[in-house]
Amino acid sequence: MNRATRVLIFCVAVLLMLGMITLYSSSMNMELNRLTVGSDFLRSQMVWGVLGLVGCAMAAAVDYRRWKKLAPWILGFSVILLILVYVPHIGWAATAGRGGGGASGAHRWIAIPYLPHFQPSELAKLAVIIFLAAYAEHYQRQMGTLKYGLAIPIAILVIPLALIFREPDRGCTILLALVAGTMLIVAGVRLLYLAPPALLAAAGLAVSFMHDPMRLTRIQAWLHPELYKDGAGYQAYQAMIAFGSGGWTGLGLGEGRQKLGFVLERHTDFIFAIIGEELGLVATLAVVALFATLLFCGIFIARRAADTFGRLLATGITFMISFQAFINMGVATNLLPNKGMPLPFISYGGSNLLLMLVCVGLLCSISRFSDEPALATSDPFDVPQKLSDE
Repeated sequence: MNRATRVLIFCVAVLLMLGMITLYSSSMNMELNRLTVGSDFLRSQMVWGVLGLVGCAMAAAVDYRRWKKLAPWILGFSVILLILVYVPHIGWAATAGRGGGGASGAHRWIAIPYLPHFQPSELAKLAVIIFLAAYAEHYQRQMGTLKYGLAIPIAILVIPLALIFREPDRGCTILLALVAGTMLIVAGVRLLYLAPPALLAAAGLAVSFMHDPMRLTRIQAWLHPELYKDGAGYQAYQAMIAFGSGGWTGLGLGEGRQKLGFVLERHTDFIFAIIGEELGLVATLAVVALFATLLFCGIFIARRAADTFGRLLATGITFMISFQAFINMGVATNLLPNKGMPLPFISYGGSNLLLMLVCVGLLCSISRFSDEPALATSDPFDVPQKLSDE
């Protein structure tokens, strides 16, 4: 195990411990519907954490190149799950809370009796990364062309992206598009080819915001927080109060006041504000430093990967975790408009925690097999290539 892998595991372990402690502290006075109290969130998160650690260990033990031949099947399965969220009695929708909190009726979960709710978009993130890595390795000599470098990948990826966008989950759509774009650039796609679809997507997103009163109000609240502090900007404004109250060293673990009904999504989207209030600026800067270190470790692992598939897989995973972390912290500090997105390894959310730990396992596998000869695996894109040659 090289130094980058050890540092990566250390960062994740610290973030996990901080997440469990802060989750309990942020929800210790919480009672929802008089059925669920704060300790239930911790127990549920610990169960998902154990499952995630098992998944992490399994992913680290198996040669990552074995996932290459499964790439189209994993993507197809994730698309099926994304469709199921719209099926009555299977898909589950949440309601909105005060100040723009909650999922506002969004269909994002699959609810199966006696099983915890699962968010298919989390699997879709990893599925898209694995698929793009396998695709780009097979067509690596043609990724500089318009057809293979841009047209075909966009035609395929527009399906999961459209389903996630329709839930609606604009944040996850933007995150996945950013990760896919980063992977395509690393794979060799020309920026000249990427610019027009990127501008078109940005224009389409802007139009959708203009016709979506709730999200348009969130943007207005971000631009003018004082004017919307009792409405759409309520949580962001209260989060800023939490950071200000914490000062350098915080009020003390468990002593935060904003979790007492002021910051409603204190255990999920705005848990970073609770860290700032109870543990202070020093702790929040430490969290930023941990994610920055994780980013550099992931880039190092990607650069040392044994093949193109490993390099792109590590790149996609690393930037997916990093983008999500910095978007969450940007929202909590009002640097970005309010968008529900969990803080990796810290926020409450079983599906996301499971995905993140499996991704860490894949990074460890890429690092572990970086010095070993290539594994002979079937290429899932061999048949399409032969057909195209004919």
